[in-house]
Amino acid sequence: MKEVLLLKLGEIALKGLNRKTFEDVLIKNIKRRLRDLGEFSISSRQSTIYVEPLDGSADMDLAEERCAKIFGVVSYTRAGEAEKTLDSIREKAGEYLRDVLEEAATFKVEAKRSDKKFPHKSPEIAMELGAYLLERFPHLRVDVHRPDVTVWVEVRESAAFVHADARPGAGGIPVGSGGRGLVLISGGLDSPVAAWSMAKRGLELTAVHFASPPYTSELAHDKVVRLLEKVSQYAGRIKLVTVELTHLQEAIRDYCPEELGTVILRRYMLRAAQRVAQDEGCLCLITGESLGQVASQTLQAIACTDAAVHMPVFRPLIGTDKAEIVKTARRIDTFDTSIEPYEDCCTIFTPKHPRTKPTLEMVERGEAAIDGEALLEEALRTASAQHIRAY
Repeated sequence: MKEVLLLKLGEIALKGLNRKTFEDVLIKNIKRRLRDLGEFSISSRQSTIYVEPLDGSADMDLAEERCAKIFGVVSYTRAGEAEKTLDSIREKAGEYLRDVLEEAATFKVEAKRSDKKFPHKSPEIAMELGAYLLERFPHLRVDVHRPDVTVWVEVRESAAFVHADARPGAGGIPVGSGGRGLVLISGGLDSPVAAWSMAKRGLELTAVHFASPPYTSELAHDKVVRLLEKVSQYAGRIKLVTVELTHLQEAIRDYCPEELGTVILRRYMLRAAQRVAQDEGCLCLITGESLGQVASQTLQAIACTDAAVHMPVFRPLIGTDKAEIVKTARRIDTFDTSIEPYEDCCTIFTPKHPRTKPTLEMVERGEAAIDGEALLEEALRTASAQHIRAY
């Protein structure tokens, strides 16, 4: 039986005159994700993206797995294709959904007739198919309120499709439809979740990671790469720029007020990130900060760090707590990697008693003890880059 993937659109369907632009970006993203899995025809009709294999070599299992992580898809299902006759719909439904129905105790049928030229209305299709399935699977009984399985029939212009319940997709809007942003990525729990959250809103991501060898190791850098590989399953390809801040951090440690060290470091990180963002065509910075989570994430400290740059700084996790962040990290499979015990540069030289309510005047006076701009230029000159994609 011919099988297709039906990808349902959510928010895109509400975009009005801009809808086709979003659909085109989504189809481009789907093609890119499936390009190594065989030949597929990918088209859009009636708020649904059709992913149809063109030959037997196409890997539908992997295609389904990857499509489940593409932003812009609100739900998805594999469906069997039938001719647009009641006899064909009945036969194909019984055959295609046999395994699912044999394991179920209750079911119901839902029909949707998008092709109004089809001679049978939706209630009639549901009634005819339901009667057939009860006869073919005598152990089943109908439950219209809480069925184990809902059998769906969609009669569309090209064919009829039968399938079981759809599964939730990644939601959001297609990556690339919202511009480009630069995420400050560390090896912790928060920044990969922040990156995923902004990709869900259509941002194409570039990442910057700050290393401080020999205080941080190659294992810490490898951890960041593996985290971005997880995020790229949703966000697509990501360029990673690595900037070494060893000399700058040592200068802050040796000459700046200890209690302001973290805030001063964060200000230079944002300055460096802004430079990278400008070079990469990004229009915003993204961090994983959550209000009040640590000393450098108080309202006063955040105000001081933001004053160092003129580019918008997005903090998608600002109102979340750690339990919510952990829940999302588990969902996107970054949690186990994030808790590996490799330090990043944010966790070295941590002040014993950081100031939680710094003022901008206080921080700028503390920064004056070092030639931070020269040290920043040195760090950016030696930056390295690599491209990361999940597949």
